[in-house]
Amino acid sequence: MSSPRTTITTPLARARGHGASGEGAHHWWIERVTSVSTLLLFIWFGASLLLLPALDHRTVTEWLSAPVAAVPMLLLILSTFWHLKVGLQVIIDDYVHDEGLRMFTLLALNFAVVAAAAWAMFAVLMIALGARAGA
Repeated sequence: MSSPRTTITTPLARARGHGASGEGAHHWWIERVTSVSTLLLFIWFGASLLLLPALDHRTVTEWLSAPVAAVPMLLLILSTFWHLKVGLQVIIDDYVHDEGLRMFTLLALNFAVVAAAAWAMFAVLMIALGARAGA
């Protein structure tokens, strides 16, 4: 009769090879970098609007048609939506435990963020490149 083989392992030995393998640190850094870049770009955006002589449609579209305004605005959109995506992805990973639902939710999140960012960037490009609505 053979005895069952037992191995004595420490909790650290049992935990090795499991987990995010550094992916959590990557998400943490991306969240921090995008939060700083978004903050700085929002400060630029607020200061730029305060320096405009008026906030009517014509003044703002003329301001946004200049590359010095359009490029940072595109960066603001990109940074904001990337930060949104990474932050919501962490929340979904932490709180949605069903694997199928989690994958569906992450897929829906990615599609929604890309669509919203593309829509916003398209609007800025339309203004910056001088396209007229209905043309």
